Amino acid sequence: MNNSQHMETQTIEYKLKWENDYLRYVSGFANAKGGTLYIGVNDSGDVIGIDDAKNLLENLPNKIINHTGVMPDIDVLNQDGKEYIAIHIQPSKSPVSYNGKFYYRTGSTLQEMSGNILQQFLLDKMGLEWDAMECKNATIGDIDSQAVSYFIRMGIRAGRMTNEALNDNSETTLRNLKLFTQDDKLTNAAILLFGKDPQQFFHTAKFRIGRFGVDDTDLIHQDEITGNIIQMAERVMWKLRNDYLTAPIHYEGMQRIEELEIPEEALRELVYNAIVHRDYRGANIQMKVYDTRIWFWNAGNLPQNFDITKADTDHISVPRNPLIAEVFYRAGFIESWGRGISKVCHAFVAAGLNVPTFENFWDGTLVQIPRLTKKNGNQDNNPLNYQDLKTQLSANEDLSRLLHDKLHDKLHDKLHDKLHDKLLGILHLIDADESVTIPEISAQLGLKDRMVKEYIKLLRDNRIIHREGSRKDGHWVIDKP
Repeated sequence: MNNSQHMETQTIEYKLKWENDYLRYVSGFANAKGGTLYIGVNDSGDVIGIDDAKNLLENLPNKIINHTGVMPDIDVLNQDGKEYIAIHIQPSKSPVSYNGKFYYRTGSTLQEMSGNILQQFLLDKMGLEWDAMECKNATIGDIDSQAVSYFIRMGIRAGRMTNEALNDNSETTLRNLKLFTQDDKLTNAAILLFGKDPQQFFHTAKFRIGRFGVDDTDLIHQDEITGNIIQMAERVMWKLRNDYLTAPIHYEGMQRIEELEIPEEALRELVYNAIVHRDYRGANIQMKVYDTRIWFWNAGNLPQNFDITKADTDHISVPRNPLIAEVFYRAGFIESWGRGISKVCHAFVAAGLNVPTFENFWDGTLVQIPRLTKKNGNQDNNPLNYQDLKTQLSANEDLSRLLHDKLHDKLHDKLHDKLHDKLLGILHLIDADESVTIPEISAQLGLKDRMVKEYIKLLRDNRIIHREGSRKDGHWVIDKP
């Protein structure tokens, strides 16, 4: 053997003698990039030789084929009068197992695949995507037509869908989005995107948020956002703005400016990315808000060989869940060209803030965002004061003032904060989408329809909002002074 081969690599393995257990390496090479298993060579790459080269040459091909289904190319080699064998394995287009187990060669080690890693490997080998697979026992009755309507309105607003889509029923819309399998079954993506109760089928399809002090031992409060994922980002953003982050106020001339402590566009992009690209077979999305940082994790690693330091350069977009990504694109929530991380970094730089860090962590993607106040455009090491959150309250100071002006007496009882937050939440959603429906408000604020109707009545009776047009085709109007 020449000197360049004196090292085990991803495609080279040395063994002193043949043992049947080495069929594991055949599986590992075939499932990866292929490789060569040398028999009669020590770990240093020195040829030791074997005595039964001829017998192995006759017997190994059938043994390998019978146990793995792989057709090997076997050579008997000779160096300094010592015979040794090279078993060449080509990469396989289909999964290769040995004794019911699947192996994969990575670096110079052999790994047995199991759990989600094995499932994803099998899907990749078969050219399938998890979100395109059938959602067992799901029917069209599990689809929330209000969620579908919300998607269509967002798509029209983004200019990525036409008004004609408003005439389609939910089933037609899902078929147009290719959310049925070839066997006419609903896909996993269909239920996650538009299901009435996706967590019935996917228990971990949740977004968990926790507010901590200095560390994990100091849990202040927490929330769990559930429901369909097409509306999940809006519910998460509402919760973050009102209960977890601050929106410091400043003035530009006479104009009052209330911006979230970190760039809202960047935060929304991170939330979208976590929802769209997560592995839904893994744990819940988790966001921990500490005094000085935000810890944000979702199941599913960054793409293999992805260099985060080159995120600003041209790179291929490889969505983990192509069907889900396409729906979010059509709704105008994300771009289709892999610019998410670049947009986040640019937004932080433009705001004069340190950019978040991205890394693979515990079979998932971890984003860490510094939480630092700004003074004179520069970052400061003083942590944000959580006690100021309840005095900030809202995403829109004008809406908050409107409530106080028209509901002064009603907002000065023991239910002040809770009532104010719920009414403000409804106003915020109407301000963002005047066609929003009561079921959509209920879903996004975690309230029952009956309670939303009572709050709507309170707002209408006090001439804060009114309805224009019919119940079906009309829209809300906020009566701002």
